[in-house]
Amino acid sequence: MHRLTRAPIDVAAALTEVGSPSAGALCSFLGVVRDNNDGRHVTRIRYEAYEEMAIEQLGEVEREIRAQFDVTGVVLIHRLGELAVGEASVLVAVSSAHRDAGFRACRHGIDRIKDLVPIWKQEFTPDGTSWVGLQ
Repeated sequence: MHRLTRAPIDVAAALTEVGSPSAGALCSFLGVVRDNNDGRHVTRIRYEAYEEMAIEQLGEVEREIRAQFDVTGVVLIHRLGELAVGEASVLVAVSSAHRDAGFRACRHGIDRIKDLVPIWKQEFTPDGTSWVGLQ
């Protein structure tokens, strides 16, 4: 399961969604908006995406996780729109029989989302705004 959302990420619902009676591990990575970047104070963030392609690429990440790791479930969710400091921006959750596969699958998932999925981050600071990673 993979999706983009403009609503807050419901972590408890996602963990329920990814769970399986055959899984002994539920592993997750939750990215949250922090209040600083490169020495600058960040007040909020906006995420934008090429949505059709982002959904397609999230699906590719999900397929990679399922093919490369012994998992029973996968949930990938990324927020779009404006987020306040402390809000969750991305969730990678997997279920697996054992924790090692789950931890490795989560790491792979977030790394591939960052590398592959066309989602852009605009940071708001007291001095203005800037797009992260577009320089």
